[in-house]
Amino acid sequence: MPMNEILAILSIVSFFAMLAIGMPVALTLAVSGLVFGYLGFGPILFNLLPARIFGVTANYTLIAIPLFVFMGVMLEKSKIADDLMDVIGHMAGGLRGGMGIGIVLVGMLLGATTGIVGATIVTLGLITLPALMRRGYHLPTACGTICASGTLGQIIPPSTILILLADILGQSVGTLFAAALFPGLMLSGIFVIYLLVLGMVKPEFVPPVSLAERDTMSRKELWIRAAKVGLPPVALVLAVLGSIIGGVAAPTEAASMGALGSILVVALSGRFSFSVLRETTLATTRITAGMMFILICAQVFALAFRGLGGEALVHRMFEWVPGGINADILFMLLLIFILGFFIEWIEISYIVVPLFLPILMAANADMVWIAALIALVLQTSFLTPPFGWALFYLRSVAPPEVPTMAIYKGVVPYIGLQLIAVALLFMYPGIATWLPRAIGW
Repeated sequence: MPMNEILAILSIVSFFAMLAIGMPVALTLAVSGLVFGYLGFGPILFNLLPARIFGVTANYTLIAIPLFVFMGVMLEKSKIADDLMDVIGHMAGGLRGGMGIGIVLVGMLLGATTGIVGATIVTLGLITLPALMRRGYHLPTACGTICASGTLGQIIPPSTILILLADILGQSVGTLFAAALFPGLMLSGIFVIYLLVLGMVKPEFVPPVSLAERDTMSRKELWIRAAKVGLPPVALVLAVLGSIIGGVAAPTEAASMGALGSILVVALSGRFSFSVLRETTLATTRITAGMMFILICAQVFALAFRGLGGEALVHRMFEWVPGGINADILFMLLLIFILGFFIEWIEISYIVVPLFLPILMAANADMVWIAALIALVLQTSFLTPPFGWALFYLRSVAPPEVPTMAIYKGVVPYIGLQLIAVALLFMYPGIATWLPRAIGW
């Protein structure tokens, strides 16, 4: 084996070794790339890096990320989740699992409006977990439902995962938004069916809202309040997504209108102030800076790995996999799923996906379908122990009497449900490809 390929393997080994001792992911990427890249082809690495980093960070499409993050954080400040959960809790009536289904629906809406997993899970955890515990919900089921619902924003557009995948795979953002819409709704539907079945099989796990609690508001008042609470964020999401998918506006333009629209929604709710604007801007800056720093460090690693012949190694690895392109895709998805136990989706996107891209393109695979599959599998990285961020976010706001093991146990059924969704999408590519083709993307 050539020395450069040995260095490529050592760079991956060192990356995981530094992760194991607790170094931040971005730094492990940069250190591994710089050290082994320098050993492989010397100071020329530092001549190549500036152009590579500038080429990635100057991408016009990436401007949509801070704008969508701003929209999400601003809507979080409007406390729409509080009002939505109250309304849906009453509308669920005597349905077993109704509150759980309400959490899925709110998670879906918050995911489409905010797209920020941490904000969604923290909000749902603070509002709903104590209420579910009071109503006698099975604790692991309550925790799992909150974690799973909070991650829906990573597959339901507009999603930062889809924006980055569009950049990596060379597809338009609008196409991937259209491709992910039905898989996201399908996954939400699977969660709802699971809770309904659980209500029939294990009714004590998901008891209904009590009659006394439901009678505090008339049906007419309930519908008026539902319209008042739900219509503004839904209208904003439809306007943003519709303009992108319909080809009326570019993703960046639509994101800027979404950011402005979020200010109007918060202002209409009477919760807008200079302090809210300041907090939103600071949070947006922190989140965007963190993402861009990881993106830059990933370029260092990717440049070194490719220069050391890492792509040739990956090609040879795929040659060992029997079964043609479908087996190659399954192998890639399995690797992404396993890596999701240990590292975040941003690193997986910029390290793993580009390595497989030449093989997939050579086989003329449908990149829109591939993108939807990757996004759905990447979403599971938020739920999979030991480093699933959704688990950490809920743990940070859960009451002290909630054991960590209850959170870990609760997400296991939802990981299984997500894998069912991946299997359905793999067997029926039209779930992802129908809408982009129907609108002529």
